[in-house]
Amino acid sequence: MNGERIALLFPGQGSQAVGMGRDLAERFPEARALFQEADDALGFSLSTLMWEGPAEELTLTVNAQPALLVHSAAVWAVLKGADIDVVAAAGHSLGEFSAYHAAGSLAFADAVRTVRRRGELMLQSGNARPGTMAAVLGLDDDVVEGVCREASTEDSVVVPANFNSPGQVVVSGDVAAVERVGPMLVSAGAKKVQGLNVSGAFHSPLMAVAEEGLRAQLEGAAFGGPAFPVISNVTASPVTDGAEAQRLLVEQLTSPVRWTQSVRTMLQMGAERFVEVGAGKVLVTMLKRIDPAANGRGTALGTADAIAEYLNG
Repeated sequence: MNGERIALLFPGQGSQAVGMGRDLAERFPEARALFQEADDALGFSLSTLMWEGPAEELTLTVNAQPALLVHSAAVWAVLKGADIDVVAAAGHSLGEFSAYHAAGSLAFADAVRTVRRRGELMLQSGNARPGTMAAVLGLDDDVVEGVCREASTEDSVVVPANFNSPGQVVVSGDVAAVERVGPMLVSAGAKKVQGLNVSGAFHSPLMAVAEEGLRAQLEGAAFGGPAFPVISNVTASPVTDGAEAQRLLVEQLTSPVRWTQSVRTMLQMGAERFVEVGAGKVLVTMLKRIDPAANGRGTALGTADAIAEYLNG
């Protein structure tokens, strides 16, 4: 608002929480309609799961992915009528699908069904070849990459999965390789290596078996060019073509999320304020670590009160 050039940020898994979006549905008719459309598209009441839990079921990747997309879409449904100058958008992993929906590339029902299918495929991949992930704090990206290469063998690999901010990288791979790399990263100077509670080795070669299914799902959906550039997780570059977007969304399954560089790309494109569209405030919190000059230029809009304050500000 106020003439600022806005970059939209869409959260990924980990930001879900029981009760998410209920206040939006209660206050904004356009948000309430989206929750009903999501329930109809999926054939079950996702909204009830989002608002009432249980948390263990909501956290399952097949539920968390559509839940987060629906929440982000509901926020955007309210915001998009305002006079917002969007310079670009980016989403963290699952959030990239939310970004393409907001940019008009992917109709809402198609988007909900696609990320539900993505969650199913990723869960199947994790069952077929069990893997895990770990957060690494206090090491440069290139050091993490080098140690991962050293720890990997022909049949047991570990790779960087998320370059979240300087000094915060998530690694992903076979259970044995992730266990092996932890002490090596500490020896290399990591302040901490913390295992994550996940159902698979996301953004690693272990997800390759999900590619064909996701490609087929995307090909079955109407997918157009985005109305504003969406920064690809894979390349950290702006995408303006629908076919390229589809290709990169499939490639994203096995590629690292280049979030640090994605934010820097949006700054280079002239972004003056970053608006997190959806649950939580993980992404705006990362801003100050990615670029100290961006500190204080992030706004998290996940609740009805926050949206109302922003629109009336």
